[in-house]
Amino acid sequence: MTSPPMIDGAFARWLASRAGQALLDLRTEMGFADAGALKSAGDKVSHDLIRTELAKWRPGDAVLSEEDEGSRLAWAAEVNTGAVSRLTADRVWIIDPLDGTREFSEEGRSDWAVHVALWARRAPSPHGLVAGAVGLPAQHRVLGTDYPPAYPPMTVEAATAGERKIRLAASRSRPPVFLTDLAEDVGAHLVPMGSAGAKIAAVVTGEVDAYIHAGGQYEWDSAAPVAVATATGLHASRIDGSALRYNEADPRLPDLLVCRKDLAARLLAALQRHSG
Repeated sequence: MTSPPMIDGAFARWLASRAGQALLDLRTEMGFADAGALKSAGDKVSHDLIRTELAKWRPGDAVLSEEDEGSRLAWAAEVNTGAVSRLTADRVWIIDPLDGTREFSEEGRSDWAVHVALWARRAPSPHGLVAGAVGLPAQHRVLGTDYPPAYPPMTVEAATAGERKIRLAASRSRPPVFLTDLAEDVGAHLVPMGSAGAKIAAVVTGEVDAYIHAGGQYEWDSAAPVAVATATGLHASRIDGSALRYNEADPRLPDLLVCRKDLAARLLAALQRHSG
């Protein structure tokens, strides 16, 4: 095997691509008869591959992965003696090896993802994300900060009628309870989708205009998609408008808004009315 690219953005893309192919191969090998077994195997296969490659090619960097033991705990000291402490490290890879295990385990579904993001202490942005890639293996594409997509074009409806019909990506199983009222308020309609990565990717590509989440997430759920979204020129923040921040002691990051910049003020105002 040839060496991966050394530039961080290209490396993130390479890593997401490799993990995505391993997950596609696993789906083919195991089939869909036992969803629980497929979910567990998918998490492990992708996590082990990503961890192995990071240890080989980025040995001095710290890692926060959803599948690490104790990853959901607010944390002040490294569990494994000798490992790099992410709270004092200059560079931390934030990984979701398989975002959307439910969708991954359902035959025919393509709205699941692999997230690979890099946080750096000296990053110029408040969120600290300097590279990232969102692999959408079943869609045969990877969105990355090395070649960020063009800013999504205006919808045909908005261009011809002069009024935007907002399309809001929503969880098909756990949408925020206020989202229906908010959608009615701003004249939007909800578009059910699977994983967080797939929903933010849909904003990046222009398939939807915004994604709002307020039901509880962790840093790995949004780090890579937010890195790509902001590299594309989209708005990304907490639902109160404050900055998203990563590599915090407590990895919970329960809410976010990702949308076209021209919709940010309107949606943040509606969130203030409906999310209290």
